[in-house]
Parts: sequence; structure tokens; C-alpha cells
Amino acid sequence: MKKYINSLFKYIRRELNPNQATSKTVSIMDLTLGRASNLQSTALNMYTSALGIDLIANFEGLRLNAYDDGTGVWTIGYGTTRYPNGDRVKKGDRCTEAQAKRYMQHDLQSFEQTVNTAIQIDLTQNQFDALVSLTYNIGSGAFRQSTLVKKLNAGEIKAAADQFDVWIYAAAQPMQGLINRRSKEKALFLQKS
Repeated sequence: MKKYINSLFKYIRRELNPNQATSKTVSIMDLTLGRASNLQSTALNMYTSALGIDLIANFEGLRLNAYDDGTGVWTIGYGTTRYPNGDRVKKGDRCTEAQAKRYMQHDLQSFEQTVNTAIQIDLTQNQFDALVSLTYNIGSGAFRQSTLVKKLNAGEIKAAADQFDVWIYAAAQPMQGLINRRSKEKALFLQKS
């Protein structure tokens, strides 16, 4: 599984930023040759690490046939609910493993952007990964409006961490899978990098 997750991570990084697939640094050569057009976003944005992708992939699982996530939302691949073109996943949809990776890549870009723009304080890599995993699961709108974001932006790290425990419900019922996921995310969030 670890080998598979590493290949998934490399694929996603390569697709997100081909010039910097294995590094977040920009060389002087890249600057002088004009290959650092994304310098500002590289300097300001964080990206999900292999550990974060592993966390998300393990909790989402890989499903090649669309399924109801238990709340009436059709889902496919690694938790994708909308395709990159904006269409919703629907009953009867199927995908290949390669398509699922592309969908996850697209989803990650969106959720990384959400966390990068919503959080106004410096984060550790572990904190960022935990927040992307949460956002991947609850959605960008819910994340942006959450008390967790308000607490975190106020510098209240422990109070923000406690907010992971709030997001354990689906259809107004606590779900063991969400309890387990939030527990892992919270532990990662509090873990020193």
C-alpha cells in the first residue's frame, strides 16, 4: 500500500507542478530562464505531503463504481463528488484507477487552495495535511465557515484542534468512520513536524 501511495503522491505532484515535482524550491536557473511563472503561488502556498495524501486515500478508499456515501451524495474514486468539469457524480458512473487519481489530483488542488486562503497564520506541514483532509471530507464552504478556522486564525491552536471533534455527523447521526477520521486528523494536527 505504501508503494502505491508514494506513486499516487508523485503523480499528483507532477501534475500539479511539473517543474517542481519533487521539490518546493525554485532554482536561480528557473528564475533566469523564466520557468518560475508560479513563483508567487509556490512561495505562498503549501501542498499536501505524502503523509496527507496517504491519510486521505486510506479513509476515502478507492471505489471505481459510484456509490451513495450514506447521505445521498454519489461518490466515486477517492471521494470525488464532482468531476473536474463540474458535473456531479451520479448513480451508475464508473471510472478507472487512472481517472480516480486525476479526480483526486483535481480535488486536492481545490481543497489545498481553500486551506491556503482561509488560514491566515503559519501552519506546520502536519497541521496543513490534517486541515486538507478535513476539508476534503466536509467541503470548502463548511470549512471556511467553521469555528475551527476562526479559532485557528485567532491563534487558538488547542481550541481549533478540539473543533475536529465537531465534524463526526452525517445525516444528523454520529458515524464511527467519521469519529475515526477526525481522531487521526486531530492527532496529526497536534503532532510536531
